[in-house]
Amino acid sequence: MNAVSVNQAGSNTYAVGDSLLRAVNIFKSYRMGPVELKVLQNCTLNVDPGEFVAIMGKSGSGKSTLLHILGALDVPRKGQVHFLGQPIFAPPERRRLRTGITDIFSEAERRRNRLRRTAFGFVFQFYHLLPDLNVLENVLLQRMVESGTLEWGAKKREARQDALDLLEHVGLTERLKHKPNELSGGEHQRVAIARALVHKPRILFADEPTGNLDVEAGANIMSILSELHKGGQTIVMVTHDPAIAEYADRTLVLENGRLRPT
Repeated sequence: MNAVSVNQAGSNTYAVGDSLLRAVNIFKSYRMGPVELKVLQNCTLNVDPGEFVAIMGKSGSGKSTLLHILGALDVPRKGQVHFLGQPIFAPPERRRLRTGITDIFSEAERRRNRLRRTAFGFVFQFYHLLPDLNVLENVLLQRMVESGTLEWGAKKREARQDALDLLEHVGLTERLKHKPNELSGGEHQRVAIARALVHKPRILFADEPTGNLDVEAGANIMSILSELHKGGQTIVMVTHDPAIAEYADRTLVLENGRLRPT
């Protein structure tokens, strides 16, 4: 497979050497009855443009929680994440750890939603494909959500071609009309990767992308991620498997709520 060229979307620019993503002093805890469970404690991380970073940790160590905070899916109790130098979350004194219906009117929540739609892509262990949609439709869904109903008609042709190109890169040209129940586990994950990339995200977040696959299918997925990285895609991945982490440029370990280099 040839290296996939990554067209970094967006008009934001940054100086060489600047961090694309920077997390500073991230704390996260959960209340379990009278006990406060501290999951993340003072986690700090810089990710440079084009870097492939792996975060390792045992099951239950909090690595998925950290990834979700980095990708604006979850909210830290303390600390801040900056994307292109701009804060993702509201200041601590105005921060809501659980969002409600009224939060759609807040600037912080609109910022998080915008980043998830346009700048961040996500690949999860369990794929999260919609069972009633075929392969092509599952991939196109991200662009439909990003565009909105009124703009979709004008953008549909370009989006469809982008989806077809990505599905060709991941080897699924012959599966376009198949639904998820007709695919293998490895094919599910390849669809999920194409879906995560169709809106040309600046950062691809991968949460145990091989955790639900056999060895051969997992190696195939990591080959695809490696080719994306060679093409310029920034990737942040969490895994419990040292062999999978070896694909990354740099590996950190999350242990006792804190990040440390390997």
